[in-house]
Amino acid sequence: MAQPTPGTPSLLRAINDRAAIQAFLERGPLTRPEIGVLTGLSKPTASQLLSRLQDAGFVVLDGIREGLPGRTAEVYRINPGLAHVAAVDVTPSRIEARIADITGAVSGEHRLPTPGRSGRDVLGRLRAVLDGAGARDVPGGLRHVVIGIQGALDPVTGRLGYGGHIPGWHIPDLVPTLSEGLGAQVHIENDVNLVALCEQARGAARGRQDFVLFWADAGLGSALVLGGRLHRGATGGAGEVGYMPALGAPTAREAGREADHGFQALTGGRTVLKVLRSYGVRGATSAAAVRSAVLAAEGTGRRADDARAGLRDVAARLAVGLAAITAVVDPELVVLAGGTFAAGGETLRELVEHELHALTIPRPPLLLSAVEGNPVLAGALDQALTIARDEVFGPALPTIPS
Repeated sequence: MAQPTPGTPSLLRAINDRAAIQAFLERGPLTRPEIGVLTGLSKPTASQLLSRLQDAGFVVLDGIREGLPGRTAEVYRINPGLAHVAAVDVTPSRIEARIADITGAVSGEHRLPTPGRSGRDVLGRLRAVLDGAGARDVPGGLRHVVIGIQGALDPVTGRLGYGGHIPGWHIPDLVPTLSEGLGAQVHIENDVNLVALCEQARGAARGRQDFVLFWADAGLGSALVLGGRLHRGATGGAGEVGYMPALGAPTAREAGREADHGFQALTGGRTVLKVLRSYGVRGATSAAAVRSAVLAAEGTGRRADDARAGLRDVAARLAVGLAAITAVVDPELVVLAGGTFAAGGETLRELVEHELHALTIPRPPLLLSAVEGNPVLAGALDQALTIARDEVFGPALPTIPS
């Protein structure tokens, strides 16, 4: 049997350095003794490590921390100027950007209406929203820009698919064109995939290896995490469940590929609004109608009974699509996200879980999203930071336990 190759001094130093960097990124400013404790290194070795990181420009002195009488300790932090990244969230109505340094500290955000119908419009609006978030003030410019969009980039053709409702983005060589125009490396990712990565990192799916994130809003989508890794599919379209045929809904053959069909026609935002209105529930949007139904269902009388019946109808429709996904994937967890579930809260979650478990043999628990704010922007920023940090510092090591 082959003997394992012993670690060289340079390899061990690199491992220790990356462990220390990870500690800085997770804990913030630290002293030499704290680095020694977190990495398990002796005081002399920890001092040598900090000297190397300072010489490389990775960490900088961040002042003095007062301790016991007569004792002070120098505090160090990651050099925030090493790299800056941006996250962008694109929807049919608006485009939103967020900029952060390599530590994750956000320096600016901005929002504009969605770009027009040409690639030139897209590039111009991207520049404008990034400049509005402060890109011009970033020393050295942005390093990486991760864009979350309601579509999927085909890795073979380089074109955006599943996103015909967002004009202007369907140009050849989308990523190289945007990268050259912005002067930063651009990455395109499906918006729901980014939400799933965010939930896996610090949300309802933290620590889970096999889960489905189901997004319900005006449109429907899902993300599949299998064996701890995001599954995108051969053309990037894994999880585009809005196009999935559903019993009782028109097919693409009948309705046309650009019209609502399949699961989207059964329980997309417009249908949810229509269904709830049939039960006497009003709202300007599907999310507003769901919220109104939940509030009405808490009361008594005919109106409350109708609202509860409407919510059960919506839950049954949502469960039909989830049952198909669950039967194929058999996930250990389903995370519910998007405007419909944010509005429906625990009331809608319980109804959908009840309906799903009545339809399938696997009975995974259903949990509401635990990510606050804009989860697409949060996921895009997480991905941009991961890419930049791996590029600057080298691949990350396992998280240091609390």
